[in-house]
Amino acid sequence: MKENWADLTLQEKKAAYWIAFGAHGPRAQPPPDENRKVALYTGLGLLVSLAIFATIRAFAGPAPSTMTREYEEASNEFLKNQRAEPFTGLSSEGYTGKGQVQSSPKH
Repeated sequence: MKENWADLTLQEKKAAYWIAFGAHGPRAQPPPDENRKVALYTGLGLLVSLAIFATIRAFAGPAPSTMTREYEEASNEFLKNQRAEPFTGLSSEGYTGKGQVQSSPKH
């Protein structure tokens, strides 16, 4: 305010204070049910994503033939014979990793 504050009426002082420091805009209080809505919509989102995932898995075909343990072990042997990644991979000295094998063995 450009005018002297002493010249303002009580009503004008209250209005100026409210405009400057009132609970509106970024200082407004959130709605009382905001936490419940966030939890509800998060749960609904999870349920919908789970339903989509289950539907896709239900109609999916079998695993590809390259996802068998035997194929992965054969890929390891091929990479060793080709000397692929001689510094850090299967062909390196003292390699202790699993290489291409990621499938569990069939019982």
